[in-house]
Amino acid sequence: MFKPTQPLLRRVRRLALTTKMVNGGFYKGTGTGSTGRHTKHGGFVIEWNKVRTYVVPQGLKDFQLSPFVTRKMKSTRGRFAGDPKGALSGERYLNRWKAENAED
Repeated sequence: MFKPTQPLLRRVRRLALTTKMVNGGFYKGTGTGSTGRHTKHGGFVIEWNKVRTYVVPQGLKDFQLSPFVTRKMKSTRGRFAGDPKGALSGERYLNRWKAENAED
């Protein structure tokens, strides 16, 4: 007998599993792994043999390829002219909020 849905079912089975396809026994996670353990008092102890360390290759400064972000870029800072507190000013935030939400 001809069954038109069989080819479709074969392709569906090749897809990755999700948590909705399995009854409570599949936990996908993030693939990060653990870096320590929890204590019985609610703390967390870092086990340094589990922590990932990345070794910088030798001769990286003389490498010919350029990075995605230039190393010559100066750090950018916000412009808060006339405000001694700068970005941490609550008065500046409230004034801007009142200007944008005058109806509230």
